[in-house]
Amino acid sequence: MITTSGRVNRSVGAVLGVTVAWAVTTAFAQEGKVTTVISEQVKAEQAAQATQKRITQLDDEATGMLSDYRQMITEAQGIKAYTEQLGAQVKSQDEEIATMTKQIAEIETTSREVLPMMTKMLDTLEQFVKLDMPFLADERANRIATLKDMMTRADVSLSEKYRRIVEAYQVEMEYGRTLEAYEGKVGDKTVQFLRAGRVALLYQTLDGKETGYWDVNDKSWKIDSSYNDAITAGLKVAKKQAAPDFIKVPVPAPKEIK
Repeated sequence: MITTSGRVNRSVGAVLGVTVAWAVTTAFAQEGKVTTVISEQVKAEQAAQATQKRITQLDDEATGMLSDYRQMITEAQGIKAYTEQLGAQVKSQDEEIATMTKQIAEIETTSREVLPMMTKMLDTLEQFVKLDMPFLADERANRIATLKDMMTRADVSLSEKYRRIVEAYQVEMEYGRTLEAYEGKVGDKTVQFLRAGRVALLYQTLDGKETGYWDVNDKSWKIDSSYNDAITAGLKVAKKQAAPDFIKVPVPAPKEIK
């Protein structure tokens, strides 16, 4: 009995040892599987994170490319509008150039026609001054000499030349309706002149002892003291030292036209 019991105990112990070994082995096997699963899960999560990062990166790149595309479209539209505007400006400039070319041709034609006319106007004015009463002789002669010099200058425009000649004509016209007093010479005598339009030109010496007038018919000066009071009064009116009033002046008798 004792012998049998000892055998039984050894058998049970053997079984228990095998059971424990199997359990330990199984536990280690399960732990390895869990570790593998965890490792695979970590790898999967890391791959998912990398994939999401790549997706985000691609999305940012796509958004940037879309923004660049839209900007390029806007710039292209702006360039197109600018090009169309430049085209319109070029067309307008071409038309303006054509118009100016035509005007230049017309100006050249006008210059050929106007220059002789202005030269004739100036010659007529010079002749008129020579035949007119000899008032402000130096001033008027210098004006005509200046105009003649101007006509030969290339730096003065055609319109300016014409304006200056017309202006000279206007000055001469003004002489016909104004009363003027100024100082000058008759021979070697210093006198005061009184010009009454182009009707009469009188003078009086500074001491008031001699009075005379320009004889239109004889083209010479005549001494006539009968106009002494008239010229004295006229000089005061011309110098604005007296109110306007009638004055007595010598008027040439009208000539009969033959």
